[in-house]
Amino acid sequence: MKEKIRIKDIALRAGVSVGTVDRVLHNRPNISKSAREKVEKALQEMNYQPNMYASALAYNRSYTFYCMMPKHASEAYWEEIEEGAMRACDTRRDFHIDVKFIYYTRLNDSTFVSAYQKCLDSSPDGVVIVPANLEITRDFTNILHERNIPFVLLDSYMPDLRPLAFYGQDSLSSGYFAAKMLMLLAAKEKELMLMKLTRDGRVASKQQDNREVGFKHYMSDHFPKVKIHEVLLPLEDEDKESYDEILEQFFSSHPQVHHCITFCSRAHIVGDFLLRTNRRDVQIMGYDMVQKNARCLREGSISFLIAQHAYMQGYYCIEALFRAIVLKAEVPPVNYMPIEILNQENVDFYQRTMI
Repeated sequence: MKEKIRIKDIALRAGVSVGTVDRVLHNRPNISKSAREKVEKALQEMNYQPNMYASALAYNRSYTFYCMMPKHASEAYWEEIEEGAMRACDTRRDFHIDVKFIYYTRLNDSTFVSAYQKCLDSSPDGVVIVPANLEITRDFTNILHERNIPFVLLDSYMPDLRPLAFYGQDSLSSGYFAAKMLMLLAAKEKELMLMKLTRDGRVASKQQDNREVGFKHYMSDHFPKVKIHEVLLPLEDEDKESYDEILEQFFSSHPQVHHCITFCSRAHIVGDFLLRTNRRDVQIMGYDMVQKNARCLREGSISFLIAQHAYMQGYYCIEALFRAIVLKAEVPPVNYMPIEILNQENVDFYQRTMI
């Protein structure tokens, strides 16, 4: 076992006082250039590795991280993110870490601006951001850069914003993978349905756009003759009657469609409709292990779910801020989550946490 190096050992080797060594180790003022050089030389010769945890605890200060994310319903993907972030805070409670959540409405730029202004007014130590569009998010992150406030991107990767780190799936690869899995079931089909939740013709995130690009790239390469019908449902709060009317009209006029896909976490909208209307010859594939999706998967109206460990994404984002800000440690800049496939046989064994 390597012998612990004490401050007085360093002081003896450098020929300075213990207090001088302590000031160098904690980067405090009032130390001469020659004394600092002596201590730094001794540290190098002794191969001294500081105890980052002990140093951070010695400061005895508190840290508040903010997480800016979309408003959401219960049992949603975002709720898993929240719980993972709060778990990370609990894990690091000795360091007085706290996380606060600020919400905005998807595809509503004014609510995003209001949310980030509220965040800035609170003087955060670090921020986790689920981005809106690139330009409006850039307005926010430029200010964070000016104030030297580290931030982590979650869900959608936008490298131009120069984040400390990103956590989420490689969405292009995820969409490509989704097409491969779907066509294991639908290889003989001539038509598919793609369900989108939209407002003014736009889906809620860049991540969903990229998944669709990856999906269509695979289809173009391997199944170019398959027709893909797009069914657009309103992104607003779930209106079952409105959804049912749109879905009933589609499936009644397209009896040859037996397989569907969506790139959001609400495949259960179609799954529940299929169960209520007893359409046992149709299935949808979707994303995220939320309870409503899992129930439809067990009952057979959802064929596959692609999981991305939302709970762990929340945990890792806060952990990245902790390591960078509190421990002054390096953080890997791009962190892709695993692309996992769930079906009836393995959904009950899905591990929410890898901690």
